[in-house]
Amino acid sequence: MQRLAAEIRQNREHPEFHNASERALIKESIKAFPVLPGNQAAVPTPPPAPSRDPLPAYADAASPEVKLEIEYLIDTALRQGIGKALNESKKSPYFVQDAFHDALAGKLYPELQRRGIVK
Repeated sequence: MQRLAAEIRQNREHPEFHNASERALIKESIKAFPVLPGNQAAVPTPPPAPSRDPLPAYADAASPEVKLEIEYLIDTALRQGIGKALNESKKSPYFVQDAFHDALAGKLYPELQRRGIVK
């Protein structure tokens, strides 16, 4: 969470993000998040509050297999770390990667808000 917070602070200083929403800033920070080598342990992070459907609305029409892949990546990020999930997501089609970034930003937003990292 500390590494993500640092990435958010760094991205907030870039002119192209001055008018971006907090969720867009989180999503871009996740995309630029340093990827962990395959065998490095994840830093434990308290899981965000559970939601009924973690997937973005545009993924509703996706096949069940695609939805499961996105949910798997979210679970990997929450249990094993964002870096590990980003490594896994690189094997997926762009749609899955984008939906994963959106879903993860949505799940992390309340926790980042609580910690005062985003508004």
